[in-house]
Amino acid sequence: MRGGDNRMGELFSYVDLEARVRRDHPLRAIRTIVNEALSTLEREFAALYSPIGRPSIPPEKLLRAMLLQAFYSIRSERLLMERLEYDLLFRWFVGIGVDDAAWDHSVFSKNRDRLLEGDIAAKFLAAVLAQPKVKKLLSSDHFSVDGTLIEAWASMKSVKPKDGSGEPPAPGGGRNAEADFHGQKRSNDTHASTTDPDARLYRKGKGKETKLCFIGHGLMENRHGLLVDACLTRADGHAERVAALHMIEPRADRPTAITLGADKAYDAEDFVNELRSMNVTPHVAQNTSGRSSAIDGRTTRHGGYAVSQRIRKRIEEAFGWIKTVAGQEKTRFRGRERVGWAFTFAAAAYNLVRLPKLIAEAG
Repeated sequence: MRGGDNRMGELFSYVDLEARVRRDHPLRAIRTIVNEALSTLEREFAALYSPIGRPSIPPEKLLRAMLLQAFYSIRSERLLMERLEYDLLFRWFVGIGVDDAAWDHSVFSKNRDRLLEGDIAAKFLAAVLAQPKVKKLLSSDHFSVDGTLIEAWASMKSVKPKDGSGEPPAPGGGRNAEADFHGQKRSNDTHASTTDPDARLYRKGKGKETKLCFIGHGLMENRHGLLVDACLTRADGHAERVAALHMIEPRADRPTAITLGADKAYDAEDFVNELRSMNVTPHVAQNTSGRSSAIDGRTTRHGGYAVSQRIRKRIEEAFGWIKTVAGQEKTRFRGRERVGWAFTFAAAAYNLVRLPKLIAEAG
């Protein structure tokens, strides 16, 4: 018998949101981990808000909504609020009822910026990793480090001389007038972006185009390839090595040596010596292109060196997910603090995507 094409919706619904989400949905396991992490941040959240006044969007719901934005590659807050308006799965994960209205996108963005003040992204990443069922998955002996370029939300046309000597825009050209940069020499010493002054001119190598960008850094444990630390710096030739030392130092405060795998960009004598002084064995790829490497036979002769060199490449999987799925290849924010917050939060989201399966396999 053919059913009727009845286009009138029911006035009342008696099905709970919990029943709308199937029992084996991947977000169920992720939500459990997220809620445990958020409960440990109660004091940090309380310190960010005044005890009086009109209640704002709860920070827990803000962070859950931002996780969905990363998981589902939603490119703007406006689209996220639209999805939250009609998607029951999103409402269930965030923790709002069927009859509750979604927030205005501008209100959501303004409340989200409050979380910058408490460095909540880094604390959320640490809270996820500190859970007993997650902590037992992590290696405390072997790590890998790398950096990746994050393109700034600014165009090359915004790069102007710092002394204000640039030519004025041609009359009638509009706000996006044609510009000819041929023959002009630009450097970070003499020029800066008027859109995002924290962004720096940088290129990956010879023959590559110069872009306005930042460098995101990640520290990975080698057992399961989870990111245990992440940060973002201005783009320059020393940033990767300085960030690596900053991230590995707290984990080197122990009697036995740990290892740190890295690519050829980290093969510098001062960096290798600094690692050894911290009781960190530098499993750095040798760079012998027209020079001598700081890594010698006392390191490469051990079998663990080859293992580290093979496993360290898994950090590219994390960077690939963060830049493509989580949308951080070209940031939507301006300023190093905001861009760094988004990068670190995306690193936490990457771990959350992988953790349910790893926890299940560990039993």
